[in-house]
Amino acid sequence: MDPSVIIFLSSGLFLGWALGANDAANVFGTAVGTRMVRWGTAAAICSIFVVLGAVISGAGSSETLGKLGAITALPGAFMTALAAAISVYVMTKAGLAVSTSQAIVGGIVGWNLFTGQPTDTKILMTIVTTWVLCPILAAIIAVILYKALRIYLRYSKLHLVRTDAYLRLGLLLAGAFGAYALGANNIANVVGVFLPAIEFSTLELGGISFSPAQQLFLIGGLAIAFGVMTYSKGVMMTVGGGLGRISPVAAFVAVVSHSIVLFAFASRGLEAWLLSMGLPTIPLVPVSSSQAVVGAIVGIAILQGAAGIRWRLLGTIVMGWVATPIMAGFISFFGLYFLQNVFDQTVF
Repeated sequence: MDPSVIIFLSSGLFLGWALGANDAANVFGTAVGTRMVRWGTAAAICSIFVVLGAVISGAGSSETLGKLGAITALPGAFMTALAAAISVYVMTKAGLAVSTSQAIVGGIVGWNLFTGQPTDTKILMTIVTTWVLCPILAAIIAVILYKALRIYLRYSKLHLVRTDAYLRLGLLLAGAFGAYALGANNIANVVGVFLPAIEFSTLELGGISFSPAQQLFLIGGLAIAFGVMTYSKGVMMTVGGGLGRISPVAAFVAVVSHSIVLFAFASRGLEAWLLSMGLPTIPLVPVSSSQAVVGAIVGIAILQGAAGIRWRLLGTIVMGWVATPIMAGFISFFGLYFLQNVFDQTVF
């Protein structure tokens, strides 16, 4: 591999690390915050399944993101990913679970503005609409699941010890599914901008073929896993216990609801099934796992009376969601100007 490719790809790896450090909280934060799962166990399971999700199911949302802005020059892709990574890192340092999806979209729009390329407003509006639908859908799913699970537990008359054991196992399984969905949906944020600019040869390992895109997804997935293992604990505690007190049952429901939403926006199989049934399809776009899990937690809290929600912290998180794409767009625009005029790099 050309050394320059590694240098330019480094910003995508940095973004993957930042995503893992931030968004692992959305998969296991509630489980860790309720002390049902240890952080080390959560981090290990999350790392394994996020890589699997990226490699096996990461193609769907990457295609949609590419339509927003096809960045064919490596320096341009480098700066776009770097702008998103810096934005996510700043928010992560503040202990806020922000959206890497919003960050990379902001970075791409900044690239479009700098290069004079038109932004596909239809694709942009589809993506922005999912930012609104994602937490609402997660909240609705969470309310339905929470009610159903409470009714089941009330009438099943399980012993408290057995209920606790089932919930721990359920949180581990839900976390694994959530990590897979996170990798499948959000790998587009990490390496999606590099797909038009980097060409790999097909790789054969033990009779298994890895396409050029899957190789990029694997590299990006490993970067996410590294972020999970090294820097995710702080944000996990914010999501798991800072937003509001939740029970282990609510923690399980929040993770499942979040995972269903992420998987729905990344699954080609679900899209094909809906088409075959003559039903409206769900757009394959990278959505915010942060918004999904926060929406689920808030939905459950409202069902319980909303008294335990820390509204000031929720407001701060929402402000972070608004600020992230704006910050990424500005950094991308001015970073591209600097890269082109100071380092004489072709950014488009």
